[in-house]
Amino acid sequence: MLILSRKKGESIIIDGNIEVKILAIEDGRVSIGIDAPRDMDIFRQELYKSIQEENIEAAKLKPNIEVMNQLFKTKK
Repeated sequence: MLILSRKKGESIIIDGNIEVKILAIEDGRVSIGIDAPRDMDIFRQELYKSIQEENIEAAKLKPNIEVMNQLFKTKK
């Protein structure tokens, strides 16, 4: 893990196209701004973990093919 010290208004650049800037420091909280390409997904860690857990659970489900066929059956 890389550990850096930054002051309000300072930033770091990641991979030449992502800027992480310190916007404010108040009452033990740090506000950061992230400037990254629009096609890049950025998540808070707790949300990312939740998404991963839900994907793992969804992958464990066994679909009922007959029920799915009935749902997607086209009427003539």
